[in-house]
Amino acid sequence: MANTADVIIVGGGIIGSSIAYYLAKKGTSVIVLEGSDHIGNGGSSRNGGGVRQSGRDPRELPLVMYGIKNLWPTLSEELEVDCEYHQDGNLRLGKTEKHRQILEGLTERAVKVGLDVRMIDGDEVRRINPYLSDEVICASWCPTDGHANPLTTTLGYYKMARRLGAHFITGEKVVELRKIKGKLRQVITPNNVYEADTVVVAAGYDSRKILGTVGIDIPMAQAMIECLVTEAEPHMFDQMLGTAEADFYGHQTKHGSFVFGGTSGFEAVNKDNGTPICSSMTASCECRGIMKYFPALADAKIVRTWSGWVDQVQDGVPVLGNVSEVPGLVLAAGFCGHGFGIAPGVAYNIAELITTGTSPVDMHELRYDRFKTKI
Repeated sequence: MANTADVIIVGGGIIGSSIAYYLAKKGTSVIVLEGSDHIGNGGSSRNGGGVRQSGRDPRELPLVMYGIKNLWPTLSEELEVDCEYHQDGNLRLGKTEKHRQILEGLTERAVKVGLDVRMIDGDEVRRINPYLSDEVICASWCPTDGHANPLTTTLGYYKMARRLGAHFITGEKVVELRKIKGKLRQVITPNNVYEADTVVVAAGYDSRKILGTVGIDIPMAQAMIECLVTEAEPHMFDQMLGTAEADFYGHQTKHGSFVFGGTSGFEAVNKDNGTPICSSMTASCECRGIMKYFPALADAKIVRTWSGWVDQVQDGVPVLGNVSEVPGLVLAAGFCGHGFGIAPGVAYNIAELITTGTSPVDMHELRYDRFKTKI
């Protein structure tokens, strides 16, 4: 099979798969190289499923707003898979005055970008979700936020991209990018050389090492998050939930189980044999916090836990778009643990940027060269 295409995408998660879909939909030939043996093996299958605008940095907010307005509502029909998308709002909860100040700041910044989000008191919180405890004194409320299923959504993008002609190769670990006559042209794996006019790097934290082969460095580090799933419970609520300090987040799935994610502070000392390993302390730590907010879940049984790496960029938002120092290189990495909900908006805009030279949403604030040293 030919090793050339218009575009090569490095990374087969939801970012890479969705970019492949929107490119293939426009008639662009695409090869997707995934280093692991499975599509969506990284953060795409290890997240809480939030499709939210609230609580985001204003620089990335327009992209997720674009996706929620134009793409998410019809995504299940377009991808011919049940993405389990619910647009029933997001309650970002607070229990202290410090939490209130955090939420007020996030809300004020989001409103300036045009998001419909507001602060509400504890009584209104419990009118929206009567299962929350009296310890909750306030929340930010965004009625257009929601949640979806990361596994089925990633699968949908992958299957539809393939149907449109995109070629996915798993177990093909990229070890080098190579320029020819000053332009990025080749993608090197241990056994093959691939060529394209444009190369998109969307490989999570692995992007840093790959980009280093052409002298590009993104200031990012690895951070671990852990999630848990409960047994199925009677239907309680459809909102996405989070907290002011993002210590945990979650929702109830279509099947009745609850998915919660968070951190305990112990993740940095976990063992690492190349696969993220859950800490024995994190799930119990998360559960103690969750029960303070949701007393009704005190007796819910945990079915399983899992963990995953976050590609945490120094300033908390992804790196997107062209790299002027390396013509032919496009970045879509560093999503800092909240890449799932923003993925359709990012992918559509990246595909437009590649094929037309412009994108519907201005991504200038997320460019590679925004990082500057302090003197």
